[in-house]
Amino acid sequence: MLSLSLALWAAGANSAEPWSLDDCVSYAIDHNIDVSTRRLETLSGELDVTAAKDRFLPQLSGYASQSFNLGRALTADNTYANRNTSSFSVGAQLSLPIFQGLSAVRRLDYARSGLRAMVEQLEAAKDDVTLNVISQYLQALYSGEMLQVAKERLAISRGELQRRSALLESGKIPELDIYQARQQVASDELTVVNATNDSIMALLDLAQLLNLPSADGFSISPLADTQLPLVSADDVFRNALQYNHSMRASALEVESAEKNTALAKTGYIPTLSLNAGLGTNYYKTSSIDNENFGQQMRHNFSQSFGFSLSVPIFDAFGTRNSVRRARLQEENARLRLDDSRARLFKAINQAYTQAVGADKKRRAADVAVEASRAAFEAMKQKYDFGRANATEFEEAKSNYTAAMAEAVQAKYESILRTRILQFYNKSDI
Repeated sequence: MLSLSLALWAAGANSAEPWSLDDCVSYAIDHNIDVSTRRLETLSGELDVTAAKDRFLPQLSGYASQSFNLGRALTADNTYANRNTSSFSVGAQLSLPIFQGLSAVRRLDYARSGLRAMVEQLEAAKDDVTLNVISQYLQALYSGEMLQVAKERLAISRGELQRRSALLESGKIPELDIYQARQQVASDELTVVNATNDSIMALLDLAQLLNLPSADGFSISPLADTQLPLVSADDVFRNALQYNHSMRASALEVESAEKNTALAKTGYIPTLSLNAGLGTNYYKTSSIDNENFGQQMRHNFSQSFGFSLSVPIFDAFGTRNSVRRARLQEENARLRLDDSRARLFKAINQAYTQAVGADKKRRAADVAVEASRAAFEAMKQKYDFGRANATEFEEAKSNYTAAMAEAVQAKYESILRTRILQFYNKSDI
């Protein structure tokens, strides 16, 4: 059932336009959940910057109140009497920060550095997706070429079966040779089936990595087989320290932690603000002649303003603890930066060593393919003239197809390792 569904999927995949590597990378970045999460965090960081800017603005509020007092109440004659009173007041208040102990300025700096770190983290998430897509894309191409190798091996076995069938009819070979040829064809057919499933599953894995809503009609284009130049590990590392998004994010996290420490220290600094207000009220008491509403609202109109100074003396060690906590976070950020630098150095040196080894392996594999092809052609001629047996022929064929498989593996390993190294070396930021 699984083989049938995979076969149907493969048949549908041939009907659509193949995707290039750039198409896959762009689509994956646009639809990756982690990248989308980082985008939302960046938008949140932008709101933090806006909120930090808004702290420089004054606060203005209006108020209105209505109250009633029923029953006995104290009069101006210091006696109690039954009277009903009501009052209404309305006004506005303004609070303008003059000096906030540098907290607003430092909070804005902290928010801006945090936003820059979030932007770099977003780009780092895109880099991770790009590397994963490149790796899976090459895996899909590798599986496709391995399928072609299996098909070529099967074609050779089928041709040999036809040749032996003709020789058997003329009585030149024993019947055992036919059985061996049929067994080899059946074995190679099974290899083709397995290689087909591997190729389809590699495409399915790539489609799932892209978060495609459906894998119907999905196929990919081959890459140009160009040899990218190898750059030394030291040059790549030097370049990556400056342009790698993960490193830039780690460095900005240290900067953000330092600004957070400076922000925490503002708790020690006094603050000064201007307060102003205006308002009026209306008051009515039963059994007393009161001015009407309009007269009282005009006559009771008042304005006020003043300054408010707050000097921190003792806040139960709240500011001290905040500063200590911020310094711990700062030290933790520095440790993460050192760890990121060490991991980057290790990854680049591994990538360079693997790229060099893969390039050598690829060159050796190409030579082995040519040598095994020549050996197979020579063995085939000997076998056709009866100067070699079936076992020798099958061994030469196996060596040839195995060399082709190793060459395909070495080719894509070289492409992958070189692209990873070039990816770390990029500076187009």
